[in-house]
Amino acid sequence: MLEAPPDVPAAPSAPEAVAPERTGPRAGRFLVLAAVFVCAACGLVYELELVALASSLTGDPVTQASVVLSVMVFAMGVGSLLAKRLRCRAAVGFGLLEAVLALAGGCSALLLYGAFAWLGGTRHALVGVSLLLGVLIGAEMPLLMTLIQRVSRCARQDAGGAVADLFAADYVGALVGGLAFPFLLLPWLGQLTTALATGAVNALAGGALVLWLFHRDLTGRERLLLWSVNAAVLAVLAGAAALADDFERAARNAVYGAHVRVAVRTHVQEVVLTGPPDGPPDLYVDGRLRVRGGDRYRHHPALVHPAMRGRHARVLVLGGGDGLAVREVLRYADVESVTVVGPDPVVVRLARTDPALARLNGRAFGDRRVRVVPAEPFHWLRTARGGTPYDVVVSDLPPPAGGAGATPYSLEFYGLAARHLAAGGRLAVHAGPLPERPRAYWTVEASLRAAGFTTRPYTVAAPAGGGAASGHGEGAAPATVGAGNRSARGAGADAGGGGVEGSAAAADAGYDRGFVLAVPGDPRRTRPPALGVAAGVDGEGVPSAAALEAGARRMERSRPRALPPSTLTRPRYGP
Repeated sequence: MLEAPPDVPAAPSAPEAVAPERTGPRAGRFLVLAAVFVCAACGLVYELELVALASSLTGDPVTQASVVLSVMVFAMGVGSLLAKRLRCRAAVGFGLLEAVLALAGGCSALLLYGAFAWLGGTRHALVGVSLLLGVLIGAEMPLLMTLIQRVSRCARQDAGGAVADLFAADYVGALVGGLAFPFLLLPWLGQLTTALATGAVNALAGGALVLWLFHRDLTGRERLLLWSVNAAVLAVLAGAAALADDFERAARNAVYGAHVRVAVRTHVQEVVLTGPPDGPPDLYVDGRLRVRGGDRYRHHPALVHPAMRGRHARVLVLGGGDGLAVREVLRYADVESVTVVGPDPVVVRLARTDPALARLNGRAFGDRRVRVVPAEPFHWLRTARGGTPYDVVVSDLPPPAGGAGATPYSLEFYGLAARHLAAGGRLAVHAGPLPERPRAYWTVEASLRAAGFTTRPYTVAAPAGGGAASGHGEGAAPATVGAGNRSARGAGADAGGGGVEGSAAAADAGYDRGFVLAVPGDPRRTRPPALGVAAGVDGEGVPSAAALEAGARRMERSRPRALPPSTLTRPRYGP
């Protein structure tokens, strides 16, 4: 959206107010306002595109939105000051400005995604692109105000009315662009093509306004320059759009490795399945490693089995679309029903239909006892009514992060989960990596206690040979994803949110995943739940009672002083 100071003095050497030759004064004013409308819509689409793509790549929408908005608003002020030098040649200046803005904004998503894929980070690219676009967008307003004042004087409209019309068109254009991006452009065109198409519209609007309405202000050389520059920009954008799929495929291979078997963007997230045809698969969701086939018993047995000690006829799994937590639940023959609540049915469909992933989860979703509910867990917990309570609730969600990533680890979320637990029921929570984010882990535990649970924090040593570089639990990222490739979440740490969770420190520590077993009850009066595994349950990856107790003692030795809980209005899982 365009911004400008309220009072802009007339250009000292602006041409006289002459009615456009090809239109009347009123029609000319309408065309200028239409150009303002289009420019405002395009500017907001560029802004939202940067926020959406950066958030998708790094997993921290709050930080990315703050960076983009603050940098762009600052740069718009700089651009408005720099545009003073162009006001004496407002027509040609605006035409060239829009061509440069169309090229920069149209290619912004390609630049950001390329930096993520091949340079391993987005912070510098995001700031640089935001600065450039902000300066160009900020320079639009002084030039447009000069042009509309010229046309308005021909139409005998006062300067105040012209400024009011200008800002009205600006704000309405921003509204249309802001609504079109999430509901029309992004679902139909995707992120890369949306930016390219917006750039093309931007170039056409700016070029058409100047070359049609203000052609008498241009010399023959300036007209040739504008035609040439706009034609070149449109050709570049068209070529980039034609090659966008190839670019995305190459970038995806750079991020995930050469063996990308399935790649699809749903209405919720990007889902990528990698791995050789005859080998175990790796599943990524929005760049985060959900499943590494070589470490299929990485953390799910340690998460599920301590909670299954006791009555477990009815089990609720929050998240767990990969089916690995459900696989562990189904080891118990006396389980009567398993409800899986996850926001994206595509992940479940892959876990059900992909042969390698289905083998990995033991074809858990083919069991008649399993029911899948495609819903956001927080919303489902809040709205589900009247059902039989669950004996066990397993929270197998991505690790806590800023923004929306903090909701499933909030006091309110756990309070809702407690309403769905039967008397004597148990809640198991996968609370993310320990060595890199111990404070986040203990904030999860504090939020559970504040929600009325008595907790037992614990961890389990990584399986032999299962270092951090070779596998991580759901929601974390690998240190590498194929020989010689960049980190799939390298930009996360770079940009300050939800980034790479695995490191050599995790491998050295051995204890790299944190869990919490909780039961309803006042922590001051209720004994913490005992750790162990139900009798008769064994198999690969099932931890022993001794290993669980050792992990619990390790956690108690590292317990910090009391931390405040995370809430919806005060999330505490920042960068």
